[in-house]
Amino acid sequence: MTQALHIGLMVPINNTTYAQEVLRWMPPGSRATTLRIPRGKGMLTTETLPAYKAAALELATQFKDSDVDVVAYGCTAAGFIFGPKGDADLAQELHQVTGKPVVTTARSMVLTLQAAGVNDIALITPYLDAVNTQLKAFLADGGIRVRRFNSFFASDVDALGRITAEQVKDLVLQTDDDGCQAVFIACAQLPTATILDELRGILGKPVYSSNWGTTHQAQLAMALA
Repeated sequence: MTQALHIGLMVPINNTTYAQEVLRWMPPGSRATTLRIPRGKGMLTTETLPAYKAAALELATQFKDSDVDVVAYGCTAAGFIFGPKGDADLAQELHQVTGKPVVTTARSMVLTLQAAGVNDIALITPYLDAVNTQLKAFLADGGIRVRRFNSFFASDVDALGRITAEQVKDLVLQTDDDGCQAVFIACAQLPTATILDELRGILGKPVYSSNWGTTHQAQLAMALA
């Protein structure tokens, strides 16, 4: 799609990455408006998710009468904790609130890999064990197998925010092997815009990220709207 778009981003209040990266992959002249969902310092859990979801839905009302073309819900961990059905339900609720096409980062991850015909991946995350388990289950529901896995195991949002693109690149190179058809870097906070092409050249295979996949799916959703 080459038409300039106005994308409405919904990210956790601590996210300093997605809003900076999204326009790199959008058509020239595109713009982004970001709504930041309040949350605590700890990583998201099943217990904290209901309040987080309620805050997101309340914030989303700001997009209803705006000129935003498509809404991207850019909280990967929340989608995995919700599970495939819960994530789909949230997308539908956001659509009802905003009246706009909606994509979620969690579902975008699966759709990106399915469209590429990928079944076996190397997976990089920043998450603790509980979310990593839910992430793998979310992927398995979409027919995606995690052959190789590594995580930064960030204990809170401050630790997450300190992870650099160079550290992400190094962890990818430590983790991938020849049996993986592609690499996926999960989490909208992890910086990837400056390293994806380099990693693709080094590894000779597709390397995707949450931010790339969500941006791509947002463009497809708008094209189909």
